[in-house]
Amino acid sequence: MQTFNPFLPSNEYIPDAEPYIYNDRVYIYGSHDRFGAPIFCMNDYVCWSAPLQDLSDWRYEGVIYRKKQDPINKFGLRLLFAPDMAAGLDGRYYLFYTVDFAGRMSVAVSDTPVGPFVFHGYIRFANGRIWGSRSGDELPFDPAVLVDDDGRIYLYSGFATKVPRLLSRFHSLQNSGCVVLELESDMLTVKTGPKLLFPRQGNHPDHDFQNHEFFEASSIRKIDGRYVFVYSSRHNHELCYAISDSPDSGFRFGGTLVDVGDLFLHGNEDETKAANYLGNTHGGMVELNGQWYIFYHRHTNRHSYSRQACAQPLIRTPDGGFQQAEITSCGLNGEPLQGRGRFEARIACNLWSREGTARYDRRFPKKRHPYLTQNGKDESPDAVQYITNMRDGSVAGFKYFLIEKLERICVTYAGCCDGVMQISAFAHFERIAAQIKVKTQGLSMNAFSAIQFDDGVTALYFRYLGKGALDFYSFELI
Repeated sequence: MQTFNPFLPSNEYIPDAEPYIYNDRVYIYGSHDRFGAPIFCMNDYVCWSAPLQDLSDWRYEGVIYRKKQDPINKFGLRLLFAPDMAAGLDGRYYLFYTVDFAGRMSVAVSDTPVGPFVFHGYIRFANGRIWGSRSGDELPFDPAVLVDDDGRIYLYSGFATKVPRLLSRFHSLQNSGCVVLELESDMLTVKTGPKLLFPRQGNHPDHDFQNHEFFEASSIRKIDGRYVFVYSSRHNHELCYAISDSPDSGFRFGGTLVDVGDLFLHGNEDETKAANYLGNTHGGMVELNGQWYIFYHRHTNRHSYSRQACAQPLIRTPDGGFQQAEITSCGLNGEPLQGRGRFEARIACNLWSREGTARYDRRFPKKRHPYLTQNGKDESPDAVQYITNMRDGSVAGFKYFLIEKLERICVTYAGCCDGVMQISAFAHFERIAAQIKVKTQGLSMNAFSAIQFDDGVTALYFRYLGKGALDFYSFELI
């Protein structure tokens, strides 16, 4: 079986995914978005897992923790932000999270990796005072947890922006950057810290981090005896890493691991010329079957509130670091997709309009750009995800396929359009491999064409030229 990006079902919206291996399965723990939501993280925590021998076989483990279980969220009106998971010294599993900007770091515990988790307590100091309860504390946010080989436990946390007004009514908490704390074995009590580890932009950051200063999305791994800290930079759409021989000091900038628009990959930093639309990202690293992967998320529905988990393989550098990964449609597949059969348009890794791309924010010009959407309700088993609003000059790209003796191609589309769909191996369409007439007024249609493609590993780009707007559902390689 093949697997694609995003690797979970099309109606599942898991951002901020942290992957961990337990009992020959990989589990992902993330926050839980809702399709079409007005804000981040509206759903309860769920878990998905897959056997290491088949990364296409993802299993839904169900709801593992509900919003209402936290004492400060009894009515479930507040949001569960990005969590992290750690196996404790007692053999139990600990879920660290924050209830939006409440100024608390919460912990839940379970006897199994998939719950049910029960509320365990808030991170607190030895005198019982809860971290975040006093003016001047650092804001607890985006936890990352490491249980080191020597049994010492480290908690990382940070958010490099102003505290929301709602929170500041009650506290005056600091957002200096990322801090590290050492915890006691109870996974609740602060042993030392917090200590500022990664200052935010403008807060005297180390020279090596200029242009890639810490913003949010802490994640930590120990790899080959060194500590690798993953984070989202001030650009907000890239995951970077820093590396050190110590878990609480001495980190130096390693580079970009992945960017949702492939910025920085070939020296391009122009957000209007990204390979995909831009929004925040968050994720962690894991080694699966001898290959390291970075997990991150992509965006749908023209905003950053319906995000989906993706992953890309990482190539090691001679010094033990990592090269920046390219965003692709194949991800966990481990090799190019077989160039035969039907593929849903939702696995596009590249998407842009004639004007290029933009960042998903309040100023996003929604009418002019293509985007991913679905035709069913959140979590509906009948939901179908597709690319909509492909106007004149819009491009959807898919990487990569192993093409062998390809003869024909079929596209399934709808919308209100009158034009052609061009197919090429090149992002700028230097050579056209096929051109298909597309015309409809709301009905779903199939259109075929002969195609001329050289055998080998290649990308596929689809460009719509014409009037109106096209909805792109799928294509078939024959």
